[in-house]
Amino acid sequence: MVSPLITVPDLLAVLAQVTVLDVRYTLAAGPPRSSGHAAYVDGHVPGAAYVDLDTALAGPPGERGRHPLPEPEVFAAAMRAAGVRGDRPVVVLDDWSSLAAARCRWLLRHHGHPDVRVLDGGWGAWRAAGAPIEAGDAAIAAGDFRAAPGRLPVVDVDEVLAGTAGILVDARAAERFRGEAEPVDPVAGHIPGARNLPTTDHLVDGRFRPAEELRRRFAEAGIEPGAEVTAYCGSGVTAAHELLALEIAGLEGALYPGSWSEWVADRNRPVATGE
Repeated sequence: MVSPLITVPDLLAVLAQVTVLDVRYTLAAGPPRSSGHAAYVDGHVPGAAYVDLDTALAGPPGERGRHPLPEPEVFAAAMRAAGVRGDRPVVVLDDWSSLAAARCRWLLRHHGHPDVRVLDGGWGAWRAAGAPIEAGDAAIAAGDFRAAPGRLPVVDVDEVLAGTAGILVDARAAERFRGEAEPVDPVAGHIPGARNLPTTDHLVDGRFRPAEELRRRFAEAGIEPGAEVTAYCGSGVTAAHELLALEIAGLEGALYPGSWSEWVADRNRPVATGE
């Protein structure tokens, strides 16, 4: 199995042959310069293009959730503007435990790109290695990426309601799953029957645990090879990180893009709290 991750030394060795996407992201509100773009301008991997999660990797918030999947052509246009080509490998990174990077990778793979990896450890690992840094907005030559969506499995709210989505994995923090805290959405709790596997627990010091260790962790939660699994989170971003951890472990899963924010948009849908 080719790993969906790449290390800093390996990226340094192929930097001239890949397209690097910087999807650093902050939850803080404000104008674009208070988002991840400001950090990108201060310093980034040489030649990397900045990609904004809210405008390039998600559609407008609404009944489908806070970060619904973008329209295919909107996403493809953003990728072309970032220099993505269909025949050139892509490496994605962020400074947010690879959460935004995993979303970008999932979207690229879902829309047909054959070779996309996440920089393990992200921007922090790049800095810690003393790797070269470039400031300002990089001059990016337009790419030729074309969207061909449908390559990865997606589950909708009706399938979740019908109980046909397999094992539901909630990737959020445990206190949000239990309904003890809900800092973002109007209702606390989780989808009945879901199992909580906080995706950030799959990391150690910002890097993913080894594949064997991830396999053991998933097996302890009853997720074995061949199981039907659907991941969700608050808005569909962190769930892509859960799917990345599953892939590293040699497992497969589907994404419920609307996730909790779509689920609670209709107050008639059932909600559970506690373990």
